[in-house]
Amino acid sequence: MKKYLCIPCGYEYDPAQGDPDSGIAPETAFEDIPDDWTCPLCGVGKDQFEPIDD
Repeated sequence: MKKYLCIPCGYEYDPAQGDPDSGIAPETAFEDIPDDWTCPLCGVGKDQFEPIDD
């Protein structure tokens, strides 16, 4: 699964870790996160994230 980078703040969403503080379980692909999820650091929406090439 691809990692995604928050363009405004640099937060990296790693699907292996998920975002447990926001109720996103580990092994959750970015595409499977609810559309109303926001960056845990700066609060922007999913549309402000871009995939990272490994």
